[in-house]
Amino acid sequence: MRVLLLEDNKRLSNLIIESLEERNYHVDWFENGKDAINAIFDGYDCFILDINVPGIDGISLLKEIKSVYSSTPCIIISANVELDTIKDAYTKGCDEYLKKPFFVYELETKLDRLCITEEAIIKLSEDYSYDIIKQKLFDKHMQEIKLSKKEILLMNLFAKYKDRVITFEHIEQYVWQGDLTTNDNIRALIKRVRKKLPKDTIISQGGVGYKLNIN
Repeated sequence: MRVLLLEDNKRLSNLIIESLEERNYHVDWFENGKDAINAIFDGYDCFILDINVPGIDGISLLKEIKSVYSSTPCIIISANVELDTIKDAYTKGCDEYLKKPFFVYELETKLDRLCITEEAIIKLSEDYSYDIIKQKLFDKHMQEIKLSKKEILLMNLFAKYKDRVITFEHIEQYVWQGDLTTNDNIRALIKRVRKKLPKDTIISQGGVGYKLNIN
């Protein structure tokens, strides 16, 4: 799962990054809100935002995120405990408000609850499964089928939105992490992943995108 962290305290940021990466989260760290706002469209699963940071403050960034990604979880972490500030954060759409200082375990627990909302194991067929937390694909003998970084990101995306059509644009944002690519490159990636899955697990949707075809 991809997480954007906005926090200008380097020591705290390093603790959060180290802890979350041990749990297979990929964390992109920003100290300045102006830098972070340019990255919010890069396909993140969760956002962790401090309020008082240089550039654009966390509440303003939260409002911008929720105007585009209303269902993407956002956690505010702040030493500000004023009731009006907390109310404003929830009004703007934050899902959790974590007051500093806190144990990193508290943040891990909230992230797991908010971001891993689907079941940990996705059954792709009688013989194949994908573990969302471990980010691994297994065959009927529970042998791991190796996936590249982009293949893992694609499988995470399908697992997260397994009941929806995933558009070419969404795949570009999430898998290429903000870099530009072409539909031909996306089709090539889909083709590689299809070879590792049961037939018709990924089906085309009228030139718009793709959908995971599981019962």
